[in-house]
Amino acid sequence: MLADFKNDTPNYLHVNLLFYSRCGRHIRINRGVFNNSSAMFTDLGGITLEEDVLIAPRMSVLTVGHPENPAQQRGLTFIIKKNTWIDAGVIILPNATVGENAIVAAGAVVNKDVPANTLVSSVPAKVLKTIDDV
Repeated sequence: MLADFKNDTPNYLHVNLLFYSRCGRHIRINRGVFNNSSAMFTDLGGITLEEDVLIAPRMSVLTVGHPENPAQQRGLTFIIKKNTWIDAGVIILPNATVGENAIVAAGAVVNKDVPANTLVSSVPAKVLKTIDDV
């Protein structure tokens, strides 16, 4: 796991235990991230958490999938853009990006990109509303 802090910004990161990782070396976490308990990061493909991301308990991010081509099974990636809130019990599947300022509601399953400034919910996740006050 790599905490990526710039020299001109406060260096803080909050990770509650239990923190689960499949590999650990493919996770990139920027400043201001708050990660609550029991998060699972299957990071063989690569996971990036940008600045000021909030993660509630029991969130799972998976970057390993089952493409037909075995060479592609470990090359999947995931990015959570800055100022994003991932609520409790969310599952985020490979090759998805959660856009800046987005909110992923509790229990949602994200299987494709989440647009910036939106609230998504459901299985699979779909946009419920646009967040105007950002």
